[in-house]
Amino acid sequence: MVSDAEAGQPAGDPHDWFRRARDLLERGDAAASLVLIERVLEIDPTSLAAVEIRARALFDSQYFSDAAAEFERIIALRPDDDYAQYGMGMSLWRLQRFPDAADHLALAAVMRPTDERYSRALTQVRATLKARAEADLPLSGPIAAAGSDDPGSQEMTGPIVPGMNVFDIWPHPRGEHR
Repeated sequence: MVSDAEAGQPAGDPHDWFRRARDLLERGDAAASLVLIERVLEIDPTSLAAVEIRARALFDSQYFSDAAAEFERIIALRPDDDYAQYGMGMSLWRLQRFPDAADHLALAAVMRPTDERYSRALTQVRATLKARAEADLPLSGPIAAAGSDDPGSQEMTGPIVPGMNVFDIWPHPRGEHR
């Protein structure tokens, strides 16, 4: 008889996989989390909790477009999910789609006004929009580096909120796991 490990299956059941994927993500191992959560989603593609873990892991792995798509999937089914709105806003921010990011972050901040992370992120995106508008720069997308013809030559790097590393923001704001 072939064991689960020999057949390429992780030990345990999908609920165990979900818990391990969440724990791996919380410990900073987004890649390993993605492997397990993909298994969960193969069995239950409708699990929004698993979709959220996948979205967070994709974000932490810097796959911002994929993360945005997963947060959009949650929002389509639960538009009142403040954390999904926040995750979507953060993903769009990293994609330099500032006006869209501001919309989602504003929704999150209104839905949960006591969460300072939501309002801090919204303040930063609005400041970016204001600075770009005042400098007559495009409100979305990269800004070409001085002397460069390549608009993609200047990437967003480093903290996007002073004193905060963007990859430290993902513990669920309510300490909940859906």
